[in-house]
Amino acid sequence: MMTSPLLTPVRLGALHLKNRLVMAPLTRCRADNPGAVPTDLMARYYAQRAGAGLIVSEGTIVSPQGRGYPYTPGIWSDAQVAGWRNVTAAVHAAGGLIVCQLWHCGRLSLPDFHDGAAPVAPSAINPHWKMFSPQGLKETVTPRALSQEEIAAIVADFGRAAANAVAAGFDGVEIHSSNGYLFHQFFSACANTRSDAYGGSFANRTRFFFEVLDAVGQALPFDRVGFRLNPMMNRFHGIQVDADTIPLWEHIVARANDYGLAYLHLTEPYLPNQLDGAVAPLADVAAHFRPLARLPIVSNGGFDRARGEAWIADGHCDAVAYGRAFIANPDLAARTAAHLPWAEPDASTFYQGGASGYTDYPAAP
Repeated sequence: MMTSPLLTPVRLGALHLKNRLVMAPLTRCRADNPGAVPTDLMARYYAQRAGAGLIVSEGTIVSPQGRGYPYTPGIWSDAQVAGWRNVTAAVHAAGGLIVCQLWHCGRLSLPDFHDGAAPVAPSAINPHWKMFSPQGLKETVTPRALSQEEIAAIVADFGRAAANAVAAGFDGVEIHSSNGYLFHQFFSACANTRSDAYGGSFANRTRFFFEVLDAVGQALPFDRVGFRLNPMMNRFHGIQVDADTIPLWEHIVARANDYGLAYLHLTEPYLPNQLDGAVAPLADVAAHFRPLARLPIVSNGGFDRARGEAWIADGHCDAVAYGRAFIANPDLAARTAAHLPWAEPDASTFYQGGASGYTDYPAAP
């Protein structure tokens, strides 16, 4: 039988992947302790999936201010670094690579996580979204607009988080500049109405991102740094695709080309009716950005095996990130090599905590 294109090796910057199956970042809410410390259960979960060419960790909060969900791990404390070191050691012992996705939720948060204070954002605009809390779904509130001094402090938080990721044994980091979280809020006119150096022009709206990128590059080589964009995220998390979206994302990619980064992680539209009402929508995001990007592309967004193989074979991307498939198939690469069907995950266990639906999915017989 022909070898699947997903199983051929590839290089993403300094990262040499044994195959092109990337485990997508997946919030699983298992850091269920007061210190937001990665647990032994999490180490087992990631090690089970070390057959991936690359694991991107779940979103990892760079500071207490960045929290937006319950039971998500951080990387600002010594205890968290030690917990992540157990995770990376387990992945490396199983022959895998893992990078840490650095995350700040911005306005996609609740006062519950900030001692009753409002979350922070570029501008005081409520996304009008329902967020998870330990007591169930709650409506977001109007966030507090960040001062320039506070923005500088968050830049420093990302720099420290990157240094902590290195200390924890990660093979690199990914900046979560996607999905309506803090960076995406700065990019988008519907969330950023600032009139200072961080608002208005493309250069200003992307300034925070590139300041963070520069800070992260002080902690590790740029060829071990990736970043994630979701240009066609529309009517989700309070974000709208508008006339600025494509040219602004083109501006980001053009500037990022000069850094020698490991990869660009792009999300394709995959939700029902996602592009309804979008201005100049892109049905194929990678097809648009591939000619513009002088760095490897990782694509994700509802891919199945056949589509992933076709995209690799046709040169649309260099690797494909799978989320749900890796939840239910810890041995996804082995199943693919053996031409076995991929199991489906139980969505009711995605965020419930504990081992059920987390570390108890079996490998193929």
